[in-house]
Amino acid sequence: MLQTRQFRALSRRLGLDRDWYLVLLAVTIGLVMGVAALAFIIPITLMEERIEELSGAEDSNMTWVILLLPIAGALLTGVVFCILPLSLKGHGISLCMYSVSREKSRIPFRVLVRQWIGSTLTIGSGGSAGPEGPIVTIGATVGSSMGRVVRVDPQNTATLVGCGAAAGLASVFNAPMAGIFFVLEVILRDFSIRTFTPIVVAAVISAATTQTILGTNQPLFGVGPEIFQGTNEKFTVIEAPEFLVLGVACGLIAALFSYTLRVMESFFTRLRAPKILKPVTGALALVLIGIVWFALGSGSFDSGVNPELPPFYGNGYVLIKQLLQPTFLSTPEGISGMTLSILGGLIFLKIIATCLTLGSGGAGGLFAPSLLLGAMTGSLMGGILEAAGLLPNANPAQFALVGMAAVVAATTHAPLTAMVLVYEVTQNYALILPLMLTAVIATIVARLVNRESIYTAELRALGVRMGTMSDLTLLRRMSVRDVPMIPPVLVHESESGQRLLELSERFSVNDFVVVDDDDHYLGLVTGNDLSQALIYREAIPLLQVGEIERKDLPTVELEETLDVVLDKFSAHEVQSLAVVTPQTGEVTGLISRTRLMREYQRELEKD
Repeated sequence: MLQTRQFRALSRRLGLDRDWYLVLLAVTIGLVMGVAALAFIIPITLMEERIEELSGAEDSNMTWVILLLPIAGALLTGVVFCILPLSLKGHGISLCMYSVSREKSRIPFRVLVRQWIGSTLTIGSGGSAGPEGPIVTIGATVGSSMGRVVRVDPQNTATLVGCGAAAGLASVFNAPMAGIFFVLEVILRDFSIRTFTPIVVAAVISAATTQTILGTNQPLFGVGPEIFQGTNEKFTVIEAPEFLVLGVACGLIAALFSYTLRVMESFFTRLRAPKILKPVTGALALVLIGIVWFALGSGSFDSGVNPELPPFYGNGYVLIKQLLQPTFLSTPEGISGMTLSILGGLIFLKIIATCLTLGSGGAGGLFAPSLLLGAMTGSLMGGILEAAGLLPNANPAQFALVGMAAVVAATTHAPLTAMVLVYEVTQNYALILPLMLTAVIATIVARLVNRESIYTAELRALGVRMGTMSDLTLLRRMSVRDVPMIPPVLVHESESGQRLLELSERFSVNDFVVVDDDDHYLGLVTGNDLSQALIYREAIPLLQVGEIERKDLPTVELEETLDVVLDKFSAHEVQSLAVVTPQTGEVTGLISRTRLMREYQRELEKD
């Protein structure tokens, strides 16, 4: 009996007194995603290795085959997306955020199939994208599907969505902490212990499952002590200005990346072409850039991959590993100005290549391109400083490592995730101080240019505004049921304006619900509408309710979370909205903006 009481006390302390089963579901999701992540990433890796083998063949015709492969991948992706259409708004991680915010965390299972097949075709054929965004979406879909199967409420379904997303990222990057913080900082924006506990369990189980199957826990970009070759391992105040400048540069590159992606998405949305061919159009532009790159002889740039393969194709992992080698840019004569020029050009080519791939409708993630952009930006700046003799205590590889975190932080507006991610994928702690400084500066610069991240910019276009973490956490926990409702005063369209005045005086109300003969909701007459009518008071007896009724106002449901309701209030300048049962059209009551904010304030005081 004592043990039972202790268990319940511990459960309450962890916020799981009623939802302990979430931990069991998190374990299940972790196991599933550990296997699913491998099943997703291995085919892509095999396709990339095969392309590299073919690009190294002596047959010159094979070079053209490799250059043209993205078109074939884009065409097949377009076919898959047309076979599996999706009505849900947003793409990839933005889709997950939209689902949590507006769809009660419901993500159709076909999202998993679309992302899995589409991303494999896009990335495996050379499209400029990464596998991390898709595996996050796949994991989120697994969590959402499990929530529907076991019939949990929307709040707990959101937690399961987070479990799947964190588990997917943890397995692909072998970075469980980054998966956890990305979900809490970006997707759910909720650091409460009730959410944190199951997500940690899912991420750890998933990463452990992957490591068990592979028999290794090697980081994605292993960085050894050689990165400090000929330099001082300690970060000093004297070096701070160099990393501050790097932070500004990375913030601007991230802002340019985000802006270019929005422009490309807007262009391809307006493009009058069949949906199935839009990804092909983007891939064709990518191939043309690749042909120009090859024709100009830029393939001689030692990118660490076969010189026949443009370095802006694919996820860029191989080039990142090369940039993290201290001697990569160096020659016996020093750092070549031509090499730095090509590296600078590659930054912009990678931005264009990724935005063409994803903006046109290809499937893939933004993490890998962001990491490569950061590595190239850092390496370029480090190379310039070293060539100028201004880098006595560091080398370009260290700047590349720090730049990776900075660009990821600036694109996602999630500096904590970026710091943890780069540490986990390199397993090197020595540069953590400049890494933290640069990531924060880059995020500040990116936010000054555009307050929206690369994910929330798309949500903003869909009419979804993401508030602060504390606001969203509380508002998402609360539903319309938590707010005391105002009893509705029902009127019919045929009644007169004089009747509204009489009811207003009798019940001391300003808003009236208009219903049909069966008391089904039709619209709302607000206090403002009535005030406008009173300007011509002599006409009130002749005025009918139907003439001033508002049919454009949204209704709310009892199960809707308050963040959604607050957005509806913000979009329509009214003080009350009708609470309606969608199946029957029956009016339950009115929810007022004032009462909603009062309940929100009470919850804030409790916390």
